[in-house]
Amino acid sequence: MSSGDLTTILFMAFLVVMSAYFSATETAFSTINKTRLRTLADKGDKKAERVLALADKYDSLLSTILVGNNIVNILLSSVATLFFIGLIKDRSTAATVSTAVITAVVLVFGEISPKSLAKEAPEKFASFSAPLITVFMWILTPVNFIFGLWKKLLSLIFKFSEEKGMTSDEFITLIDAVEEGGDIDSEEGDLLRSAVEFNDLEAQDILTPRVDVVGVEDDTPMDEIAEVFTATGYSRLPVYKDSLDHIVGIVHQKDFYNGPRVTDKPLSEIMKSPVYVTPSMKIHDILKDLQKEKSHIAIITDEYGGTLGIVTMEDILEELVGDIWDEHDEIIERFTKVADDTYRIKCTADLDEMFELFELECDDEYDATTVSGWVMEHVGRIPVNGDTFEADGLSVIVTDTDEKRVLEIEVTLLVPEDDDEDDED
Repeated sequence: MSSGDLTTILFMAFLVVMSAYFSATETAFSTINKTRLRTLADKGDKKAERVLALADKYDSLLSTILVGNNIVNILLSSVATLFFIGLIKDRSTAATVSTAVITAVVLVFGEISPKSLAKEAPEKFASFSAPLITVFMWILTPVNFIFGLWKKLLSLIFKFSEEKGMTSDEFITLIDAVEEGGDIDSEEGDLLRSAVEFNDLEAQDILTPRVDVVGVEDDTPMDEIAEVFTATGYSRLPVYKDSLDHIVGIVHQKDFYNGPRVTDKPLSEIMKSPVYVTPSMKIHDILKDLQKEKSHIAIITDEYGGTLGIVTMEDILEELVGDIWDEHDEIIERFTKVADDTYRIKCTADLDEMFELFELECDDEYDATTVSGWVMEHVGRIPVNGDTFEADGLSVIVTDTDEKRVLEIEVTLLVPEDDDEDDED
């Protein structure tokens, strides 16, 4: 082998290395975790800052990589063809051998291997490749400028309306993926999902309905109010005039008592002004209002000015962190299993939770958000004990009611007819 052949082989090896470099750099910059790099940059990591600066010029970076990679691969192919023609006199055979060898070498060592390695540690390889690719970007500035104009022209011809931002559904999917990867635990995942969904919730989604609101009339004797505080364990009570549709204030237990004794001040002097909100008001806005007014209860009014229900600070926080129990809370089991595919369900339960329990997807859209409303929509009147109906793949028996609403039902999952036939076979 002559010194010229050795030089040619070394030059081709160098071109393969450069092809691998460009391929790995493309993969590294397309898969880097920008959040992780920003964290490092905020801590003073200069390499991370350089990588982020290049990532922000991704269009120029990508055109530099593609131009460089194509130049290297075309040059490698040309040199290899000349090299094999020198070894094999038959030109067609030499061209065939050259094509087969270079294709295999470029695929294995110039594409697949470097991209696989770069994908395993994109931030590290991006930091390694950043200085050299910066030089190439400077050299190819005129080319990048031309490609930039070409991209703008294509954007004008092919108008894309796709949103570049991440939607809440996509973010929840990302949270699921991170949780499955073990970077966060299930509790942290639940908290993040609750935070994402938090802004979509309205007052009517979490309210305590009017029929369950415990309040006191403005002329109620102080000893009777003390009994209500003791019986309920509540720290705050709405104060109304004539009816709950006219709530005039909120009395706090700590203001009601002066040490161990009931205060001598009249109720009108110790109660706070109520915060009124609409049913469609977002709960994050309600939270801000409660914080501003230094209150813990918001009164939800309907379109006629009557009281629809109340929302407490605790109700809002529970949407983020889950149920908050204290020593006065009565633990209520809303779903009690009584047999296979059969549950006794409190009608205050959330309708979506019931469908999730039976692993069903409801195709119909209901105005109701609770099981109680769902039952009344299907019965068409105030239910009575013993009412039955079938809907959404469920068989329902009303088991407990009062004069105004349904309190409890027994629900059984209906077995599809196909499954029954399969069992008989």
